[in-house]
Amino acid sequence: MTAQLLRIGDDIIAIHAVVTDEGVTLIDAGLSGDLGMLRSALRDAGRSLSDIRGIVLTHGDVDHIGIAEQLRAEHGIPIHILGLDEDLATGRTTKKVKAGEWRLGPVLRFLWSTLRRGGLRTQRPLELHAVSDGDVLDLPGRPEFIATPGHTRGSAAIRVPVVDALFLGDAITTRHVLTGEGGARLAPFSEDTSETRRSLERLRDLPESRIFPGHGPEFTGTAAALLDALDARD
Repeated sequence: MTAQLLRIGDDIIAIHAVVTDEGVTLIDAGLSGDLGMLRSALRDAGRSLSDIRGIVLTHGDVDHIGIAEQLRAEHGIPIHILGLDEDLATGRTTKKVKAGEWRLGPVLRFLWSTLRRGGLRTQRPLELHAVSDGDVLDLPGRPEFIATPGHTRGSAAIRVPVVDALFLGDAITTRHVLTGEGGARLAPFSEDTSETRRSLERLRDLPESRIFPGHGPEFTGTAAALLDALDARD
């Protein structure tokens, strides 16, 4: 099987598409104004929205679910999420978190990107497929869910060996959206960062060498290297 990974968006908020001979799997769904950007990226890869077989969500925060419902409603594309975050994604529950340290410039850049890309027009998913820890989905790339609670109760790492990648959602960041600081660290707006760090230990022995946070550039290295980098920061 041939496979490629498309990064769509920017280091503030990105969508990833796993493109294989069998079709396309989206990892997270960005913001509500991102459909045109996705369509253009797929066209450049010789694909279209009709090639998308499923959407996989790392968690249920609004900056990860943006175009999921539109793709489901208009194209019949199923949306998959760990069951513990189903209520967060649909808006039946909310998170209560503290932002922590922040700087004006990075915060304004994050807010501008969010507004420009439709962050205030989020369509919450009306139908979700709730999955469980350890499930490997019958989608292009065979994405595997690994529960990593902490940022949210139902946060998950998504493992896609065919593109040598782990997608960690907001468990970590490599560029802090509130301070602009680079380097791997636990992400802000988390329910329990201590639990996140414990959860990430489940990934230590995985061989994938490309790690993608929800915000910030790719971390090149294995999960073990990432965990060492997080601990060195403490």
